[in-house]
Amino acid sequence: MLILYWLLVALMVVGIIGAVVPGIPGTSLILVAIIIWGAVQGSFGSISVPLLVAIAVLVFGIGIDFLASYWGAKQAGASKWGQIGAIVGLFLGIFGLLPALPVGGPLLGILLGPLLGAIIGEYLYQHDLNLALKAGVGIVVGSLVGNLIQGLLAIAVVGVFLFTTWSQVVGT
Repeated sequence: MLILYWLLVALMVVGIIGAVVPGIPGTSLILVAIIIWGAVQGSFGSISVPLLVAIAVLVFGIGIDFLASYWGAKQAGASKWGQIGAIVGLFLGIFGLLPALPVGGPLLGILLGPLLGAIIGEYLYQHDLNLALKAGVGIVVGSLVGNLIQGLLAIAVVGVFLFTTWSQVVGT
C-alpha cells in the first residue's frame, strides 16, 4: 500500500509539472491519482476533501488559462489574430517544425511556438512589427503567469491530499 501511495504522489508531481509546462497533463493527473487512491482504499469519504479541491482547481484552472492569456493580450494591445497565432504556434512548436531543431526539441517548441505564432498572427493583422512584438510578448507573459498560478494551485491540491491521507498510510 505504501508503494502505491508514493507512486501516486509521484504521478501528482508530474501533474504539478504539467500544470506549469504546456503539453503535459496537469491537474487532471492529480485528480486521477486521488480517484485511484480512493478506489484502492474502498472509500471515497476519506478523500472527499482533496477530491473536491482537485475538481475545483481543475475547473478554476481552465478559467485561469483563458483569463491570463486574455489579460496579457489586452495589456499588450493584441487582437484575436495574435491569440490565434499563439495557439497555432504552440501546436506547431510541439508537433511541427521546431521539434526538429538539433537542440531543445519540443520544449523549445513549447516556449518559442506561442511567441512566434502570436507575433506572426498579429503582424498579419496589423502590419506593424513593433505592435506585433509587443502583442506576442504580452500573450506569452499572460500565459506564463497563468501557468505559474496553476502550478501553485496544483501544489496546494497535492498538499491537501498529503495532509488528509498521510494518517491512512502511516496508520495513526
